[in-house]
Amino acid sequence: MNSVFLITPPFTQLNTPYPATAYLKGFLNTKQVPSRQADLGIEVTLRLFCRKGLQELFGYIAANPVEEISENSKRILVLQKEYIQTIDGVISFLQGKNPTLAHLISKRDYLPEASRFAQLDDLNWAFGSMGIQDRAKHLATMYLEDLSDLIMECVDAHFGFSRYAEKLSRSANSFDELYEALKAPYTYIDTLLIELLAKYLEEIKPSMVALSVPFPGNLYAALRCGQYIRQHWPAVKVVMGGGFPNTELRSLSDARVFEFIDFITLDDGEAPIENLLQHIKGERPVEALKRTFLLQDGKVTYINDSKTCDYKQSQVGTPDYSDLLLDQYISAIEVVNPMHSLWSDGRWNKLTMAHGCYWGKCTFCDISLDYIRVYEPLTASLLCDRMEEIIAQTGQTGFHFVDEAAPPALMRALALEIIRRKLTVSWWTNIRFEKSFTRDLCLLLKASGCIAVSGGLEVASDRLLGLIQKGITVAQVARVNRHFSEAGIMVHAYLMYGFPTQTAQETIDALEMVRQMFAAGILQSAFWHQFTMTAHSPVGLEPAKFKVEKETAVVGAFANNDIMHIDPTGADHEAFSFGLKKSLFNFMHGACLDHPLSKWFDFKVPKTSVPPDFITNALLEPEPGTIKPTTKVIYLGHQPTMEIITKSKKGNTWEVASFTFQGKKEKMSISVAPEQGRWLAGLLPSLAIDNPKVYTLQEIKASYEAAGLEDFELFWDNKPVNTLYRQGLLHL
Repeated sequence: MNSVFLITPPFTQLNTPYPATAYLKGFLNTKQVPSRQADLGIEVTLRLFCRKGLQELFGYIAANPVEEISENSKRILVLQKEYIQTIDGVISFLQGKNPTLAHLISKRDYLPEASRFAQLDDLNWAFGSMGIQDRAKHLATMYLEDLSDLIMECVDAHFGFSRYAEKLSRSANSFDELYEALKAPYTYIDTLLIELLAKYLEEIKPSMVALSVPFPGNLYAALRCGQYIRQHWPAVKVVMGGGFPNTELRSLSDARVFEFIDFITLDDGEAPIENLLQHIKGERPVEALKRTFLLQDGKVTYINDSKTCDYKQSQVGTPDYSDLLLDQYISAIEVVNPMHSLWSDGRWNKLTMAHGCYWGKCTFCDISLDYIRVYEPLTASLLCDRMEEIIAQTGQTGFHFVDEAAPPALMRALALEIIRRKLTVSWWTNIRFEKSFTRDLCLLLKASGCIAVSGGLEVASDRLLGLIQKGITVAQVARVNRHFSEAGIMVHAYLMYGFPTQTAQETIDALEMVRQMFAAGILQSAFWHQFTMTAHSPVGLEPAKFKVEKETAVVGAFANNDIMHIDPTGADHEAFSFGLKKSLFNFMHGACLDHPLSKWFDFKVPKTSVPPDFITNALLEPEPGTIKPTTKVIYLGHQPTMEIITKSKKGNTWEVASFTFQGKKEKMSISVAPEQGRWLAGLLPSLAIDNPKVYTLQEIKASYEAAGLEDFELFWDNKPVNTLYRQGLLHL
């Protein structure tokens, strides 16, 4: 009874575990506190979507018929034998255990098809002629979505693969609706969940259960778990934390919530969890808890002992993914979007380069909260240590760094450390599109295994980017995107419409900016989000400053984050939603890039005021000088062979130093004067990445001049040396 049971309730991602419980388990390891963890989302999914699960599901529907159902559900019920026959093969395929099934699935005569397949206009357009695995994953995902539609209509209206009962908890200022749902009898899905939970509790017999609730779609299931534990294991204390409480429940006052759980903690969970464990053992008084809600004398009380400090990121340990069913997660492709496919396809180890955001100024962001406000980077050495530990534990070499915005300097240091340690990894993260991402830095990141970045282009308007305090311009984003794209790193842009005071003209102009970026080949993926005012952002805290009004000033007793607002000076933002998303879908596939923007809307929109060559001209502009005397120079390539050869022309002969560089795909040659060649041949080994000494450009110049050579800038900036970046000569 001294262990902690860490639970991720249904549902988050199906392809990889949400990392919160792994982070907490890693921390508890450092305190020698025994713990177990479970992702009940994937376990409920696998319990439901298997041969036995579907037999029971169809049997339940037959025994509990719904009076009126759609033609689509009737079709699925008629085809139930085909679903039962194919389900185990489909799940095995999506788990990566049966890849040859892709050929059968792709031929479109193996899986039963219902209404979701009507969305598939042209699979060749979406996946090409060679993408059989991705095509099959998409078809298999539609097959599961058809079954999901049946469950929602005939079994449990709240079901969804990653959004279970989300509508009950999203921006629920009142707890009433959720409370009523929790007082109702178990749904079919609830029964599966509680059966799994009961088995774990019997086996582990924990003293504490910690429920991680990152999203609204986890809240209902989390409270169902807490409800069961309170009823059947009253001695076990239940604590809830995660992204949803951190943003939505900071002003909680409804005591009914504590009928289902004992505690709610906010922000970083390490110190609060440790303090609660000590409190449960009688070693710490209730007044000394950290960032914790509980019920005292029938009232919700928030306790935050100022004498208790949080742990530094270097002290929280390495995330521990043991206990999780890592070989049973399923990779689905629901939306034909390169970045969303990356997010949902394959098993990614989650890590964080830096706690918080190094920028911390964006006015739409929750910068007043500690998870953004408190910036604390790790060292590249410690990050690589943790990566190596996780690779040894999981056998997986893919990493998703879940930073708010990864710091460019730390990304550079991490890339160098990965290359020096000769780690073979693939990784991706979120960034700001800032000028620090030079061509050479992007080439370094690519060499270390970086495959993609995502960042906020947001409103794609310099006026509004200024209002957001994003610290970037559209032209700057274009140049940074080119550097990433030319290095072979996929770029995804988060796009926003409906920011306060945004006009119809600015919305159309933003779409034109995005169109030009896709046409220029410097953007591969994007997604439009409609602006939401949140309570902890500068816009939410000072709406008048941004010329918007809150629809209501009443603070609810339960969740308070998303704020309904009125934008009297802006456009009808909702009207643009469909056209923005439809045009973007086409742009991502290289289609309709020459169509007038008015084509995408069923109402009159203004013509764009953006010059048709705006992005092209931005890419032609000379970039501000980023190479300084203190710039570090490294060489990633193989050492070349050099020979002195004699050339002749029109009776004249002279000697040149000829270098041959061997790359993975090709070899390359350059020629320089013999004396410069001898100096360069001696320099390149010193610049190798394995050399502990890193030379600056100033030191290289001094070495050049000490060798009695002249005109360093003329030599260094000329074509022979400039072409060496293809072989890995980088200025950082």
